[in-house]
Amino acid sequence: MLYDVRQQIGTGQAGFMAGDAQKKSLWRRAVGRFAHARRRAKFLRSVNHLHGSPLTDADPDRVIVVALVRDGIYYMDEFLRHYRALGAAQFVFCDNGSTDGTLERAMAEPDTVVLQSSLRWGEIENLFRRHAAETYARGGWCLFADMDEIFDFEGAARIGLPGLVRYLGAQGYSALIAQMLEMFPDAPLADVAKMPYAEVLDTFCHYDLRAIRARGYHDPTLDFAWFLRDNTVADQAVQVLFGGVRKRVFDEDCCLTKHPLVRVDGQTVPGLHPHCAANVACADMTALIRHYKFANDPAARDRDTLARGAIAHGEDRKRLKRFDDVPGLSLWSEGAQRYDGPKALCDQGFLVRSAAYERYLEGQA
Repeated sequence: MLYDVRQQIGTGQAGFMAGDAQKKSLWRRAVGRFAHARRRAKFLRSVNHLHGSPLTDADPDRVIVVALVRDGIYYMDEFLRHYRALGAAQFVFCDNGSTDGTLERAMAEPDTVVLQSSLRWGEIENLFRRHAAETYARGGWCLFADMDEIFDFEGAARIGLPGLVRYLGAQGYSALIAQMLEMFPDAPLADVAKMPYAEVLDTFCHYDLRAIRARGYHDPTLDFAWFLRDNTVADQAVQVLFGGVRKRVFDEDCCLTKHPLVRVDGQTVPGLHPHCAANVACADMTALIRHYKFANDPAARDRDTLARGAIAHGEDRKRLKRFDDVPGLSLWSEGAQRYDGPKALCDQGFLVRSAAYERYLEGQA
């Protein structure tokens, strides 16, 4: 009998402790929600609408490009040219204190909206993206693109963004994952630091697939696994990639996987994290983001972000140390490959190809 009583006492204590832990968990979540609400309210008070209006049509195949920017005049002409050629319906520029003519340049365009907040970048990055998407892209699709990113996919020249989202919508998908490919030249980075962006897009034509590691999309040990937990992915070959040439050269274990293209329908949560959307059904293929991070004097830009304390993850400090240690630093090596389009990257396993999408493309000829 004594044994049974002890068991009962133990069970009661365990139940009490479990209940206490649950209360603490609920309390932490309530505090977190309250803190988020305060941050969001502070952010919304800080936003100034400088230019442009929402589109009034209800086209479900409309794609709005949302770009966070600070001093992005260097990229502006080529950025607009590329995404207009893909069929973007409008651009929403989320500015964080540009002083180089970016604002004036963006406001001179007929298909742009310009918003500005002067709060610290790391404090508002996700809030800004989500606010822009839900305000200006609702009922259609949002494509998040940084100023140094060129979004691409098989068949882009043939069907453009409207054709791509028609495929996604017909298949019941609400998001498309893209893998980020770091582009670099066959030259020391210091030698091309001042090269115009139009020349960069031709000259930075190499990539390196070494030092890339893949993890399952729903790997619970991912830092952002919580954001992915309610998502679905149509093909388990779609994975989360890390590393690449920045890992090899700078020891940055950066995430290469993003959810840049998201349907904004009131159910999905776009821009929740720099790399993630939530409540989305991800497609059976992946797109490409050509990343030109090492154009436009990257060492000077890293010194600026470090001095301003704009980014907390410390990658800029790692890169600066490497730049200082190796004055003639180049990302090129004998293992580099020349870029020849998304199809080759599918063949190499960096991107995931879809048989259904291939059939769709054939039908669009």
